[in-house]
Formats: sequence, structure tokens, C-alpha cells
Amino acid sequence: MILLFTVLLVITSSLLILLVLLHKGRGGGLSDMFGGGVSSGLGGSSVAERNLDRLTVGIGVIWFACIVALGLLMAYRP
Repeated sequence: MILLFTVLLVITSSLLILLVLLHKGRGGGLSDMFGGGVSSGLGGSSVAERNLDRLTVGIGVIWFACIVALGLLMAYRP
């Protein structure tokens, strides 16, 4: 059971990193340094951004549940 949650944690962690990097930069941070602020009107549609937000939050919830489940399994294993 611990192995299952560990594998799921690795997969969700990788997906979460990928999804966060896919988000459009919104401020004057590192995204402007690499040309993210230049294409202000050329980005994706708002529907795609909303779907990406929902997917990111869903994967984040699964990731958090894996962390809690692994913590409980490690604490109460015989």
C-alpha cells in the first residue's frame, strides 16, 4: 500500500510541476525576463486557462491526499 501511494505521489508531483509551468505568467516576475510579458494578447483562450486551473487544482488535491495518506501509513505501520 505504501508503494502504491509513493508511485502515485511521484506521478502527481511530476504532473503538478508540468501544469504549473504551463500557466501563463501574470506579473513582472521571471516570466517577463524570458519574453512572457511581450505576448500579452496572443495567449490562449480563457476557457483553456480555466480548464488548466481546474486540472492543476485537482492534481494538487490528489497530491495532498497522497502526502496525508503516506504520513498516516508510516505513522501507524506495525
